[in-house]
Amino acid sequence: MSRKPLAVPIALIALLVTVLALPAAADGDRDDDGADGDRRERAVRFATYNASLNRFNEGDLVRDLSTPDDAQARKVAEVVQRTRPDVLLVNEFDYDAAGEAADLFRENYLEVAQNGASPVDYPYVFVAPSNTGIPSGHDLDNRNGVGGPGDAFGFGFFPGQFGMVVFSRYPIDIDAARTFQRFRWADMPGAMLPDDPARPGPADWYSPEELEDVRLSSKSHWDLPIEVGDDDTVHFLVSHPTPPVFDGPEDRNGTRNHDEIRFWADYVGSRKRSRYIYDDEGGRGGLRPGARFVIAGDQNADPRDGDSVPGAVQQLLDHPRVNDRDTPASAGAVQAAATQPGNEGHASPPQFDTADFGEPPGNLRVDYVLPSKQLRIRDSAVFWPRAGDPHADLVDASDHRLVWVEVRRADDD
Repeated sequence: MSRKPLAVPIALIALLVTVLALPAAADGDRDDDGADGDRRERAVRFATYNASLNRFNEGDLVRDLSTPDDAQARKVAEVVQRTRPDVLLVNEFDYDAAGEAADLFRENYLEVAQNGASPVDYPYVFVAPSNTGIPSGHDLDNRNGVGGPGDAFGFGFFPGQFGMVVFSRYPIDIDAARTFQRFRWADMPGAMLPDDPARPGPADWYSPEELEDVRLSSKSHWDLPIEVGDDDTVHFLVSHPTPPVFDGPEDRNGTRNHDEIRFWADYVGSRKRSRYIYDDEGGRGGLRPGARFVIAGDQNADPRDGDSVPGAVQQLLDHPRVNDRDTPASAGAVQAAATQPGNEGHASPPQFDTADFGEPPGNLRVDYVLPSKQLRIRDSAVFWPRAGDPHADLVDASDHRLVWVEVRRADDD
């Protein structure tokens, strides 16, 4: 059967793989082959990884992945092989319309043993366009000219830079998948639109003409129904909100980050709360009440530290439908916070950090895997070994760490 994508978004058809997980080793290293011999409970491991597999020029990622020799991609693949998620979101993976980069990453890296780690096979893949690098035709950064990455619908030097991809061992219901790339920011009720402090009046950074076009998602928001068993679907809700920095006193990136996170809070909320939402095909409303979900992605917001709008990520962490009782952690993050400058005075517990940033802002918790309350958390971790521990050399593949949560249905008890 061909492994080449037929359309975008794509789902590559193959045999259903039912994966039953063993308990994980310390700091996220999963040393089994993904199969539970007793098969007494169904467990599915969801993960997010900002792998920094973005490149400076269009086509560079396809070129780099066309051989099995890219050092960074090999490390990223080894992290995936050692944690063995069943469903994986990769942020900062440049988009191409043919899905060629995703295919090459699987064939030349994930399906090839890296330093003794077992290959991992993902028969199902989803890619779709990203707002990054798509010209808006407006001077969105108000720098007296139209053009360049700051005037794109999402920051990027070419269309699809910093995009995302989902790999899955389970089928993706492509017909029921929803994307929200073109949802307009101004169509969110009570949107936190940025204000130009040099002008009178509120929320006036963007002109009325610009607000007719400005999109909420800096990349996109996707609702991907994952068929984890017979008549059993978990909606994988993925995104990558813009960093709340690289702007000015108007805080246009901070406010956008807040509302990109809010989108999922509204989407999984009540029908009244989500009724304003529309997808790229014109479908209205949010997630069906009672549907199981996992929200995942680099949200670029720490609960207590960093530059995000206060309370931005709490919109998800404190949501009545979200299960955040078992926070993924690592020993490596604790060590890093204690030995690296820039982490003094942080309020968030260091064991929950997921990204190793420079000074400032220091290390932060910005990557999340948040299941719905119908899903019991069986185990979780951040892949961040301590210096000197096995596989510690892998963490420099990206400034982010892979985060995973393993869940089972609450009614499986």
